[in-house]
Amino acid sequence: QVQLVESGGGLVHAGDSLRLSCAGSGETFSRYVMAWFRQAPGKEREFVGRISWIGRSTSYADSVKGRFTISRDNAKNTVYLQMNSLKPEDTAVYYCAADRNLLGVGDTDYGYWGQGTQVTVSS
Repeated sequence: QVQLVESGGGLVHAGDSLRLSCAGSGETFSRYVMAWFRQAPGKEREFVGRISWIGRSTSYADSVKGRFTISRDNAKNTVYLQMNSLKPEDTAVYYCAADRNLLGVGDTDYGYWGQGTQVTVSS
């Protein structure tokens, strides 16, 4: 099993950038596909993006494509979410998730989750 801990959230202004980190422990990090999800108040959790086991491929939700970038450093057991040109609608709790298999983009496709980190974007 892998344990995940997110960090890097905070309060920023629209147009700012922020980088989230997710540190994994407990098992070989490179065995896991890593993803980011987010959940805004009153809304369902939604897929943000994911990165394959050694980072060869990424995919993103249309709402963040071109603004957000996912990367990973398996030597540091860490995955990152670089968020640029932030908008108020990006305000949410951001979660990292992991699974050994590259499945879909639903939250049921990921078996391991962090506790989340709050990102608030003011207008």
